[in-house]
Amino acid sequence: MKKIGILLLTLMTLVFTGCLDDDGYSLSDMWVGFGILKETGGDPSRYQIIMDNNDVLVPVASNYNHYYDSDHSHFKDGDRVLMNYTVLGDNKGENQDPTEYYIKINSIRKILMKGILDITEANQDSIGNDPIIVKDIWMSDSLLNVKIKYWGHNEIHFINLVKQPGELTADNQPIELELRHNSNNDAESIPYSGYVSFKLNALEIPGLDSVQFKVTYSDYEGDESEYKGVYRYGGNN
Repeated sequence: MKKIGILLLTLMTLVFTGCLDDDGYSLSDMWVGFGILKETGGDPSRYQIIMDNNDVLVPVASNYNHYYDSDHSHFKDGDRVLMNYTVLGDNKGENQDPTEYYIKINSIRKILMKGILDITEANQDSIGNDPIIVKDIWMSDSLLNVKIKYWGHNEIHFINLVKQPGELTADNQPIELELRHNSNNDAESIPYSGYVSFKLNALEIPGLDSVQFKVTYSDYEGDESEYKGVYRYGGNN
């Protein structure tokens, strides 16, 4: 597993003054956002990115081989990515809104994406219970996204979203989740930050179209915080 802290990124939109191309897009404008990579045509090197705001991005240019992540691993269908891109054009027809944007990739990074774990006797130690700082937390469709900060040095850290085992029922709401961190006894000498996305599908309860949940986590001062959310899934089934 990759060290979470290699991602030192700030989510922002960068807009600069520049010349316009024929479609009215500035070649100096850049956008940053999260999305899911989807292979097209059965060719792993050809893909689109479905952004969290439902924009469809079609890469047509890049300054580097964007088929590989920073650790030289291949991107694959379903990967969670953070994109910095410039829009070159779109497929907008007359009196129609565009459904695809043709882009140049300025940078693309794979984001750790995991499911929810049940706490068991076998995994209790590996899940850990070390402090974690949550800089931001938000939902996008079926994902809970977390920007985290932690202290470390040179060990691999693990971050998980966990719950107690057992069948979920409507009476369990809000479903109690914990954001858990295992520092592997790493020295607390360097601040790291990064993003993690958790799939919430395991919370779906038959007969309902949404569930309430609560996430708790503790920081380095021992203070416990919580995030309350509603996962609406009925429209996606």
